[in-house]
Amino acid sequence: MTDDVKAVSGNQKRRMRSAARLYAVQALFQMEHSQQSVNSVVQEFLSHRFGAELDEGVDMADGDIDLFRKLLDDAVTWQAKIDQMTDRAIVAKWKIDRIDPTLRALFRAAGAEMVNSDTPPKVVIMEFVDIAKSFYPEGREPKFVNAVLDHMAREAKPEAF
Repeated sequence: MTDDVKAVSGNQKRRMRSAARLYAVQALFQMEHSQQSVNSVVQEFLSHRFGAELDEGVDMADGDIDLFRKLLDDAVTWQAKIDQMTDRAIVAKWKIDRIDPTLRALFRAAGAEMVNSDTPPKVVIMEFVDIAKSFYPEGREPKFVNAVLDHMAREAKPEAF
């Protein structure tokens, strides 16, 4: 290993993957809200968010760039399938276009990881429920996210259950 290449611990890799998932939700929300393309949002996040300094001594987390890009690309590629899975999972007969845009972005990012990755569904659910808790710390949304993602996971990867 050269001096230029730093070893990344297992815990650091997990934190980077978690940060990439959070950034993917934010990027998908931004894409929907501003009608930006995947490429322009990816460039903005890589330039201004990954590891950026917010205030003196307060840095944003570095994220796993490959996972971030994959989640965005897969969410766009598989959006119709993911939205249909989400619609089937939502209780109260709501359609995905009626739910909060942040939750819609979260379901699309989580759905992308469920549909087109080897990540165990239970890990995806846990990670995205944690993201929901960061957006809605006092609300019922994390429980709703857990229920919807559990239903989506059972559809996407029934062999995992």
